[in-house]
Amino acid sequence: MAYFYLLSLSICFLVLHGCFAQIEQVTRRTRLPHQHRFQTVCRLDNLNAQEPSERIESEAGFTEYWDQNDDQFQCAGVALLRHTIKRRGLLLPSYSNAPRLFYVAQGKGIQGAVIPGCPNTYQSPLQFGNRRTQQRIEDSHQKLRPIREGDILAVPEGVAQWIYNDGENQLVLVGFYDTLNEENQLDQNPRDFYLAGNPQEQSEQRSRGQSHRGEQDNNGNNVFGGFDRRCLVESLNIREDLVDKIQSRREDQRGNIVNVQDDLQLIAPGREDDEEREDRQQEGRRENGIEETFCTQRLKRNTDDPQLADFYNPRAGRATTLNSYVFPVLERLQLTVVRGFLYKNALVGPYYNLNSNSVIYGLRGNAKVQVVGDNGDNVYDGELREGQALVVPQNYVVLKRAENEGFEWVSIKTNDNAITSQLAGRLSVIQALPVDVLQNAFNIDENDAFQLKNNRNEAGVFSPSESQSQRRRD
Repeated sequence: MAYFYLLSLSICFLVLHGCFAQIEQVTRRTRLPHQHRFQTVCRLDNLNAQEPSERIESEAGFTEYWDQNDDQFQCAGVALLRHTIKRRGLLLPSYSNAPRLFYVAQGKGIQGAVIPGCPNTYQSPLQFGNRRTQQRIEDSHQKLRPIREGDILAVPEGVAQWIYNDGENQLVLVGFYDTLNEENQLDQNPRDFYLAGNPQEQSEQRSRGQSHRGEQDNNGNNVFGGFDRRCLVESLNIREDLVDKIQSRREDQRGNIVNVQDDLQLIAPGREDDEEREDRQQEGRRENGIEETFCTQRLKRNTDDPQLADFYNPRAGRATTLNSYVFPVLERLQLTVVRGFLYKNALVGPYYNLNSNSVIYGLRGNAKVQVVGDNGDNVYDGELREGQALVVPQNYVVLKRAENEGFEWVSIKTNDNAITSQLAGRLSVIQALPVDVLQNAFNIDENDAFQLKNNRNEAGVFSPSESQSQRRRD
């Protein structure tokens, strides 16, 4: 009897130990990204609105890079680039060491994302050969997504992505890399691993973290370029001359965006694809947490639909937030997206991010932006224009006021459930404090304290005050 009692007790301890180990593993996975970010020393006494510091030309477009070694981007743990793809241009397949988000700022196209280990679910007939020997075979590949202006594309680390411009105008994408994400086990340099082509200039500059390019070796810069030819012949079971083309030796100078002579023959849903229909169907419906698997997870969400706005003011504008609750793949990426629209002279703020750094990218128009640090000093007081990016560190207070043309922006925040705290308006800390506390804290009379607390009853986005509107008309 004692033996069976001890055996049962031992089994219980083993089960409990396994449970505690799993709990510890989940807890460490939740905390690690934030602990990792604390290892960076931040010097943020003077912020600047940043523009791209380098432009790399390709055959069918160009790519612009912000300075990844700038203190602001180093502190936030992010890197930025912007792809401009001409009509019938193809951004070559690549994967990265860090999670990526792309915002479609202009145009339309098709995105392919290859998730390792997942099946090819799109199937179509393919004809090849000359007219006499033309054959018909079945082609299969992973899911394709039609993309358009306003879309957010989520690309987890290690997932290979390619993009094709099938529209009539340029396709412009702004890319954000979360280099301090725990899934990045290399270093803080964003590294794109290309599967094709010879994007020499791009990979040389970014992988070495240098502003000037050095001498190239004889191999191409896609991942096949460094392998021995005979090993690839055997691995891929193809001819040697075909291996030479795949390795893209020095003679291939097309860059990372290449021309497609004829339109790509692709099968894809219509412009309103199944993901968008599912998104609308899920509005107002509770999910049970198992709708998405790794292979079927949604990687795209549009942010321009006014009906999705979290804050809307017909006199001021609107703001839409995508976090892991409404866009589940963001839990893996540990990122949040905010898309904002401000009308002429309207405001956002002041507010601060409780648990994340933020990068604000100007899409259209311009705004006066002010940022205040922990010691009350103004660390940024200037204009943020279209095409510029500004880092706002965690807990720094920011205020935005649109100028005459209005202002549109997208913000990327380094937490999948980024939370903000308002310091003005109906949902603010000020309105949550008792009048007596405000009166004594600011050394003001009761009437002034009441006005301070209640004079702005809007939330999120604010319309211009009457005095401000009158001053602008004058």
